[in-house]
Amino acid sequence: MRKQLLATLATLGMLTTAPFVLANPIEIQVNNTMSEGGSESAAVERFAEYLEEQAPGRFEVRPFLAGSLGGENAVLELLNLGQTQLSLTGGNWRQQYAPEYDAITVPFVFTTWDEVDAYMESPSGQALVEKAENQGGLKYFGLQHRGPRHMTANKEIHSPADLDGFRLRLPSLPVWLEVWEEIGAQVVNVPAPEIYLAMQTGQVDGHENSLSSPYTRRLWEVQDYLIMTSHVQFPWSWVASARWWDGLEEEDQALIEEAIEVARQYGSEQERELDEFYLEALQDEGMTVIEPDVTPFREAALPAIDRVMADMAEGVREDALGNDSE
Repeated sequence: MRKQLLATLATLGMLTTAPFVLANPIEIQVNNTMSEGGSESAAVERFAEYLEEQAPGRFEVRPFLAGSLGGENAVLELLNLGQTQLSLTGGNWRQQYAPEYDAITVPFVFTTWDEVDAYMESPSGQALVEKAENQGGLKYFGLQHRGPRHMTANKEIHSPADLDGFRLRLPSLPVWLEVWEEIGAQVVNVPAPEIYLAMQTGQVDGHENSLSSPYTRRLWEVQDYLIMTSHVQFPWSWVASARWWDGLEEEDQALIEEAIEVARQYGSEQERELDEFYLEALQDEGMTVIEPDVTPFREAALPAIDRVMADMAEGVREDALGNDSE
């Protein structure tokens, strides 16, 4: 009897000294479309580490990478329904829920992350977040930076005039096609897996993407130049299911919000370091870096930018471009 009583007391002692370990942990599925090994998975890992550091056993983070729960739109629907918890998502949430405020997707509007961050703090950026949260059942936490998009080319590109007759591979985003055609490029749609072959056979003269694209695709074998235009800053965004979020205790919300802030800063830094590595590696492989004055490109793009922004909400153009002439 005495042994049984001591065993019971010992068990009760464990319950009072380690509640996070013995209580059912809060499951957090974190979704992303990229495979493991990049800044995205590094950020998700840091998120999980921080929660475990601050509250051992309280949370069970389950990464779902490489789109294992579906593409961005599928995960957005799951978030809306409360069937998954968290996502490090791309730009689809802006286009799906608040396209009239999505100046970030338009090329040559923002060429630095400071400009993007300032826009998100502007009235238009705040309206974007508010509408997307209401329409999509989301809770928005902030941006995580990605490598900016530049050009590769088989000839030197210093100004818009150099794009006359230049066959530029682009993905099928109507806004991107319109802007680049306005600047003077001859846009060509080629599936991503066929980019190398299209360059090798002369079907296209160049493409645009972050520096990971020419590095992972070994494009130095078929392209000579990197044109550092930084024409699109296309961020990741940390968003949660509002249904799930609203059901959490305040102290748990505070810890998760802290962990996301730590993770997105860490992920942004990892991406910056990777971008520096890609740039150096591509130069080592023989590619020549050209840093053109981006202002003439933006000026050449302005008629198309204005047409696109004419269909957006009032104030978006001013918040995005300030006093740039129309």
